[in-house]
Amino acid sequence: MKKVVYPGSFDPITNGHLDIIERASKIFDEVIVVVLVNVDKNGLFHIEERVRLIEKVIKPYKNVKVESFDGLLINFMKERDTKVIIKGLRAFSDFEYEFQMALMNNKLDSSIETIFMMTNAQYSYLSSSSVKQVAKFGGCIKGLVPDDIIPDIMRKANK
Repeated sequence: MKKVVYPGSFDPITNGHLDIIERASKIFDEVIVVVLVNVDKNGLFHIEERVRLIEKVIKPYKNVKVESFDGLLINFMKERDTKVIIKGLRAFSDFEYEFQMALMNNKLDSSIETIFMMTNAQYSYLSSSSVKQVAKFGGCIKGLVPDDIIPDIMRKANK
């Protein structure tokens, strides 16, 4: 069985993230979306809330599950006996950062492979940060995130 891990902070999950999940679910037998703590980011949602939001929107994908982890991605991979990471890329700047992360992960465990998937062009400008900013100022986030979680985001962003 071929499993893949799709790591990220997903604060919140966007339609771009969901596009990668959907496409990965067609390639791999199992997709594990892992919500990681990013010490360099201030989160809008607590990690448990992010997991709950993702669980809401992945229901159509029977081979996708979500988990959270606080620590090195490599340790999560070892615990789940998984060898493949998938990362979505929007622009060259994403590639530079993700390439460095892939090299670090490979240094920590040479059996780990990272696969890069280009985002759908319609989501190339989309980021969780931009969604949070638009929501914070009362803008429309329809089409940026799954409809099911728009009320959750708007409520949290305007507290």
